[in-house]
Amino acid sequence: MRTICFYFQVHQPLRIKPYRFFDIGDDHYYWDDYSNKTIMRKVAQKCYLPMNALLLDLINQYQGAFKVSFSISGVCLDQFELYAPDVLESFRKLVATGHVELLSETDAHALCSLKSKGEFTKMINAHREKIKKHFNGYEPKVFRNTELIYSDQIGAMIADLGFKGILTEGAKHILGWKSPNYVYQNAIKPELKVLLKNFQLSDDIAFRFNNKTWADYPLTTPKFVNWINAIPKTEETLNLFMDYETFGEHQWAESGIFEFMKALPEAVFNGSDFGFSTPSEVLDKAKVIAPIHVPTPISWADEERDLTAWLGNDLQDEAFEKLYQMEGLVNQIEDEEIKRDWAYLQTSDHFYYMCTKFFSDGDIHAYFSPYDSPYDAFINYMNVLSDFILRLEKKHKEQLNS
Repeated sequence: MRTICFYFQVHQPLRIKPYRFFDIGDDHYYWDDYSNKTIMRKVAQKCYLPMNALLLDLINQYQGAFKVSFSISGVCLDQFELYAPDVLESFRKLVATGHVELLSETDAHALCSLKSKGEFTKMINAHREKIKKHFNGYEPKVFRNTELIYSDQIGAMIADLGFKGILTEGAKHILGWKSPNYVYQNAIKPELKVLLKNFQLSDDIAFRFNNKTWADYPLTTPKFVNWINAIPKTEETLNLFMDYETFGEHQWAESGIFEFMKALPEAVFNGSDFGFSTPSEVLDKAKVIAPIHVPTPISWADEERDLTAWLGNDLQDEAFEKLYQMEGLVNQIEDEEIKRDWAYLQTSDHFYYMCTKFFSDGDIHAYFSPYDSPYDAFINYMNVLSDFILRLEKKHKEQLNS
């Protein structure tokens, strides 16, 4: 039986409060608690709680034949603890069924895989510990890097850390004529298996579902099953990867997105030769077809499927370089608040808000940003970094003199 592998990304950044030049050296608390709590509770009510309840019902209804996987960022878990313990408990109930897989990622949803192997490893280990803490000792076996960022070298690092597989984007410029509907392997460390997102069918749900100008609107379960039945019989796995906030937040309940997901398993079981599997199950059962060569990093984002959503313009590059210039000093300092802020300042969203792209990609960036412009995002972030540097230098001097 061929299989559908559902993976959902669960992430909310800690948003920075308006931080003026005159706050530097005076105010050392950077986070917008009101916005973070308000947004978390809103998304909890619109997405996390109703969708978790729906998935639990489907798992019970089909006695485990329906399965999904999640990657929950550490910064999101921290906010669940603070603002939404009911959501955290609902995820625990899902994992307790034994039919939901949790994936590993960087704790703060950071871009450190592009800059620092040491910080990358620390972030992964910190996330592992949070998953163990919140989910009864659970240990992830499969990795999903921030923003699905992947390259041959990143995959090799993940293999060295003991993971058996990694998820990434089925980017057209990497695949060429090949299909994303197979299991591949890392080009440097062939023991690491690679699952590729089928972005066409994933984005039909995540982005186009409620687009009334889309030629295939409305998306129904019979239509979707017809599409997956058209996949050649030799292609074994359909990887549907998307943000969990697709359900109820990006695609509102009024769009019919919950009804679509509720009806999908029965439509798949009755109308196709597909079932459902977790990433680990796919990796254990499916045959590796070939190495996948990714010499430069890819991601899920924008038309280019590269890094330019987060890095590449002058604003992003200056902020990114200044941030990681502090890594050595941070590692010398024993201060929990500084280390916490250092982690949260690495969250990829801060750099996403600085993106200056235009047209359709720019519209998407603007939708997710709390700032009026990328320049406002940059100024606010750099003000915070300036204060953070002062704190670091002061603490370092105190430690040297103690």
